[in-house]
Amino acid sequence: MIVKNLFKQNSIFIGLSLILIAVLGLALLYVPKGELHLLLCNRHTPARDIFYRYYTQVAEWFPYVLCVALLLFSRIGDGVFASAGLALSALTTQFFKHLINAPRPVTWFAEHMPDVQLPLVEGVRMNYWFSFPSGHTTSFFALFFAMSIILTTNDSKTVLQRSGLLQAALWALATLGGYSRIYLSQHFAADVFAGIIVGIGITILCYAVLHRFEDKKWYNYHVFGLKMQKNTKK
Repeated sequence: MIVKNLFKQNSIFIGLSLILIAVLGLALLYVPKGELHLLLCNRHTPARDIFYRYYTQVAEWFPYVLCVALLLFSRIGDGVFASAGLALSALTTQFFKHLINAPRPVTWFAEHMPDVQLPLVEGVRMNYWFSFPSGHTTSFFALFFAMSIILTTNDSKTVLQRSGLLQAALWALATLGGYSRIYLSQHFAADVFAGIIVGIGITILCYAVLHRFEDKKWYNYHVFGLKMQKNTKK
């Protein structure tokens, strides 16, 4: 029931993510690895270079800032949920990275397609190993999916939340983060594909476990005494 309600309340974010997973999955099945990467990363412009160079760094600091903010200014339970999802998804990603130790695009192309010059962005420090799955993509989807869950399960929802536009916007932000890893040639599409699944899957798991404590006093505690608006029946 808990997971069913989660899917119902976040149907836009989850639905768009499933479409993205299906499209990427089909592309991975029918397009060779090198060709697919070049197809996805070959549309560079100066403006896009700047945007993706800095936007990809959001996954390196913003999730931690958000988790601390939730712990301090929202319900403790929301902060614990977001933090647990981020931490567990990161650990899962790192486990598979070191287990598989797959080459990054610059390493793979140097070995398999040495005549191809990847369109690299100046100022971006390139990585060479531990490609699968994409840790940044995992963090982007774990973060923005957790935000979608927290905001859409709030009883005092705004028109924006009820319309589904908020979920679509959060999904777009997560997807841009995942694509930035391909654009910058830090990851292949398969790495991003796996990162999406890990980020969403771990977040659902954490919600299913922690949601059971939502009626507990500690879950609804506010560090600064702020009250969460709830609809109460008289």
